[in-house]
Formats: sequence, structure tokens, C-alpha cells
Amino acid sequence: MRWKPFTILILGMLACLGSVSAKDMVAPYGTATVQTRPTPVLNTVFDVSYDDPQKLDLLYDFVQNTRKVTRGKVAIVTHGPELRAFAKENYTKYQVIVDKMAALAKEGVTFYMCSNAMKVAGYKPEDMDGFITVVPSGFAEIAYLEYKGYQYINPTPLSTRDIRRKK
Repeated sequence: MRWKPFTILILGMLACLGSVSAKDMVAPYGTATVQTRPTPVLNTVFDVSYDDPQKLDLLYDFVQNTRKVTRGKVAIVTHGPELRAFAKENYTKYQVIVDKMAALAKEGVTFYMCSNAMKVAGYKPEDMDGFITVVPSGFAEIAYLEYKGYQYINPTPLSTRDIRRKK
């Protein structure tokens, strides 16, 4: 019986220490800081080469979110398999995405398509939607836009939506 109060005291102390160290283990580096600063107006060029045209849906979100901060001109250079979404023959298949891209074009976003990639895919300029401008080389267009002061962005088409719930 003499050990019971001492044991309770020791167990209570260990429980307190355990909760402190458990908290430290959960967040050993503290909490993230938030940085806000004025951003100058920046023109941006998005380098787009997606294996699946459906990923253009993410591009729409990337462009919208970036434009809120940069507030400058936006160019999109497409030179991968996603270009088939802009072919008039595929409009019904990709209508939702193409309509979003056309809405961006109406808001001043410029769309350039690589002639080389288009030809390899079997398309001609007349096969593409009217808001597309075909250029001789997608990479050369990106280089030209960077020369003109555009900031390069390579938007990897990976969504973070629902990532917190994924195991």
C-alpha cells in the first residue's frame, strides 16, 4: 500500500511528459509562416505538354490562380498530345475543357500551338479552333516570349484536390 501513492505520482508525471513529447513529435518544427508581399505585374508563359487532354482542366485552374497574383499577360504554348483537344473534330469529346480554354482566350490569354507537334499528330492549322495561333516551333515561341520578358511556368498536371484524404 505504501507504493500506491508513489506509483500514481510517477505514472501521472510520465503521462504529462508523454503528452508534451507527443505534441513535440507531432509538430517538431512549429507552424508554417504565411508570406505576403506585393507582387509586380508579371507576364507569364505556360509550357504545356500533357499526355492526356483531360489534364487541361487543371491548367485552367493553374492559369486562373496565377493570374490573380501576377495580373499580367498570359500565354499558353501547347506542344504535346493535349493539342488534340483543340482540333475541331474533337470538340464534342472535349467540349467542357475547350470551352474553358476559349473563355480564357476571351479574357486575353493567348494560345500558341507548335506546328511541328501538330504536323506529327496529323493536323493542319485549319483543323484547330479559332482561338489558337499556330507557330513554327513551340520551344522557340517559349524562348521568344521569355526574351520579351515573360516568366516561364511549367505547370505539372497533378492535382492536390482531396490529397489530404489519400493514404
